[in-house]
Amino acid sequence: MPSKKKPIGQLLLEKGLITPEQLEHALNEQQKSGGLLGRILVDLGFVTEADILSTLGAQTGMPAANLPEIDISSEVLEKVSAPIAKVYKIIPVKIEENILYIAMSDPLNVNVLDDLRFMLECEVRGMVSNEKEIEEAIVKYYGEKTETVQDVLKEMETGAIEIKGSIEDEDEDVHDVATLQELAHQVPVVKLLNLVLIQAIKDKASDLHFEPFEDQFKIRYRVDGMLYEMIPPPRHLALAVTSRIKVMAGMDIAERRLPQDGRIQLNMGGREVDLRISTLPTTYGESVVIRILDRGAVMLSLEQVGLLDEDLRILRDLIKKPNGIILVTGPTGCGKTTTLYSALGEINSPEDKIITTEDPVEYNLAGIIQVQIRSHIGLTFSKCLRSILRQDPDKILVGEIRDLETAEMSIQASLTGHLVLSTLHTNDAASTIVRLIDMDIEPFLITSTLEAIIAQRLVRKICSSCKEEYSPDARELSLIGLKPEDVEGKKFYMGKGCEICNGIGYKGRIGIFEILVVNDEIRTLVVNKATAGDLRKKSHEKGMSMLREDGLKKVWMGITTIEEVARETQGVEI
Repeated sequence: MPSKKKPIGQLLLEKGLITPEQLEHALNEQQKSGGLLGRILVDLGFVTEADILSTLGAQTGMPAANLPEIDISSEVLEKVSAPIAKVYKIIPVKIEENILYIAMSDPLNVNVLDDLRFMLECEVRGMVSNEKEIEEAIVKYYGEKTETVQDVLKEMETGAIEIKGSIEDEDEDVHDVATLQELAHQVPVVKLLNLVLIQAIKDKASDLHFEPFEDQFKIRYRVDGMLYEMIPPPRHLALAVTSRIKVMAGMDIAERRLPQDGRIQLNMGGREVDLRISTLPTTYGESVVIRILDRGAVMLSLEQVGLLDEDLRILRDLIKKPNGIILVTGPTGCGKTTTLYSALGEINSPEDKIITTEDPVEYNLAGIIQVQIRSHIGLTFSKCLRSILRQDPDKILVGEIRDLETAEMSIQASLTGHLVLSTLHTNDAASTIVRLIDMDIEPFLITSTLEAIIAQRLVRKICSSCKEEYSPDARELSLIGLKPEDVEGKKFYMGKGCEICNGIGYKGRIGIFEILVVNDEIRTLVVNKATAGDLRKKSHEKGMSMLREDGLKKVWMGITTIEEVARETQGVEI
């Protein structure tokens, strides 16, 4: 077995470059603020950049790159596009024996080398440099150049670059694997897809859609819940791009008749990005959707999800309970997972064992045991939950209650002294109870275990960079059932559009909530099988803010707009 590499701090000690006291001081600083230990030691003045580079070189076996004294050829620079160099903070240095050598400031991050091999389709090896020299080299060799998807498509249209080996008849069910592989590895296709992925991740898109039609090949991406269309590539690129995605995800490139699922993991600029791939055969080729799980962008704090002070207090009290069921409801993509993860993060402690069962596991949570559901081999929510109960947990997260069996197992877990958090697809909090009864759950079991239901939606936030006051007209007010006299003295804001928000006027999203706490009066109504309307009315009388009311509070606070609240609460009972 290879010997374990020594930490850089130990190597610096052995070289006599720092003292034990200096190392301890630097480690304490790292614990407080994070960051690389080498950078902290340099900033504290204990060592020089040259000391760190030589030590990192010895630690990793990589040669040092003195970038100011190297003249990098245009042939080498063409191997790495400007966006990739800037995102990964690397610079190509030389090509020797078909191996591309790149300078990197964090040589311990081997994921960067793996990603570049994957994206550039060549053998890549690292060289040690420092961040400042790399940034200066990027400015020197790439300048302000930022190659975009539009640039690549324009080159294709003018014939500057072209796709070779294309397949004449895309309607055939099965194609020659070698030809598909050739298409997937064409440099223009690789470059186009890399740029699309970088742009989507940079804009914090949640999904990427590649959609073939009879005369078009559309690429759309979803940002803050809304779909936006990129400039469409030529129709004949559909097969090549789809094949490239399937190669990256390790999927069967020749199978185009059946749906497939795959996964790609990238490390972009130090951020872990997980791409979940889904293909679907359609009339004009395969539709591909990429779910982007950017672990560096997720909010995992209850203060950040959008709960106002009173609702935040209520939820914190709920998740401290030793047992019971707390449900978070709403449509797909409304932020249920983020709310649940944030709640788990708040109650995660060494004294409690927390186990989750999810489909899929979207983000890794430190100190929490997470189980991936695999229905195709029989590992369902209900079966997994049965096994989890034998693992002596204190708190359990069930990704979704989809059927009676899972609901019954969740109730059983609650009755045996566990706190269970889960989700359900319903429009609002009150209708969730009716849904459980419709699933043949006995009302007395619901009243014995259910502690609260949290319904939520996500609304877009006004861009803080271009936010300005305005006066809504009567038509706009009518969207949420208000008249001009109802809003006298109130201030309204909107985003006029700027570079920060790409001219949209919105940047980011925030939750709007209603929390139905199951008290004695609600329990009486449940046992008597009251309607959702009766449950809603009683909860409102007891102080529950409805979804639209919570949204309006955020309108008065200048966080979002009337149109956003109206759009997300359409069809919800007031």
